[in-house]
Amino acid sequence: MQASPGFTSRNDAGFTLLELLVVLVIAGIMLGAVSFNAMQSSRQRLQTDAQRIAVLLQLAREEAIVRNRPIAFEADQNLYHFLVRNELSWEPLRDVDMLREREFVMNPVQLTISPAANIDNAGLRIIFGREPVDKPFVLSMSVGEDQVFIRADGIGHFLVE
Repeated sequence: MQASPGFTSRNDAGFTLLELLVVLVIAGIMLGAVSFNAMQSSRQRLQTDAQRIAVLLQLAREEAIVRNRPIAFEADQNLYHFLVRNELSWEPLRDVDMLREREFVMNPVQLTISPAANIDNAGLRIIFGREPVDKPFVLSMSVGEDQVFIRADGIGHFLVE
């Protein structure tokens, strides 16, 4: 039987509003699940920051040996930067873009180092000398209840735990 002109049969009607709403709800749930899993936890962000700092500390150590001048890592609760020792004073290291001043991903960050090094109210300073061997240390970074450690073995290896 043929439909009369101007009328459509049920087979030609397309999707109903209810069917479209069900598809949109399912797509929304799937998108929400994917985006929730893609977000990093605060511990993961702190660990990522620590891994970046470990690589930069290794670069600063190598730079001190190549330049034959001490280079320091200096940090407070919000940011960190690298300094080079000139004849009379410490100056910001400006000619190596990788060692520029940066903010911590999450702040304020509580920093401690053991064995205790040059720490004052302004922050913390780790100095890399011209020698390829230095004293081992552990740099602790914590934000709230999350804590990570950067272990330096004194011969250029930095491990994030």
